[in-house]
Amino acid sequence: MNLESRVVNTQKSPEELYNFLTQVENFKQLLPEDTKFELLDTDKFLFGLKGMPEIKLGLKDSIKFTKVVLGSLGDKMSFTLTCKIEQMATGSQAQLLFDGDFNSMMAMMIKGPINKFIEQLATGIEKL
Repeated sequence: MNLESRVVNTQKSPEELYNFLTQVENFKQLLPEDTKFELLDTDKFLFGLKGMPEIKLGLKDSIKFTKVVLGSLGDKMSFTLTCKIEQMATGSQAQLLFDGDFNSMMAMMIKGPINKFIEQLATGIEKL
């Protein structure tokens, strides 16, 4: 299952956005206030969305100032969440890409909540 957020603009430079996203504790600022968030380590966190089990994410990969990749840490749901960052004349552009391997029944159940989640993250980035 592949989902993409809309492309958002932020006043932060690619370097600033990259540095913000590679500090996983900052994801709490991007999530809605009613979302459960727990920092597990310097590069891992747990979050909970309504209607879904709690999910552990960790920093998996990054390319300086252009890409940050988070991946699930549990066996129940295997996926990655990638933020692509591009330089703009003022600030930067970002887009979130979700890539998960789910059976069709699971994909049907989680597509809506996951789509909403990545759009909320994109909106949070836009407000930075």
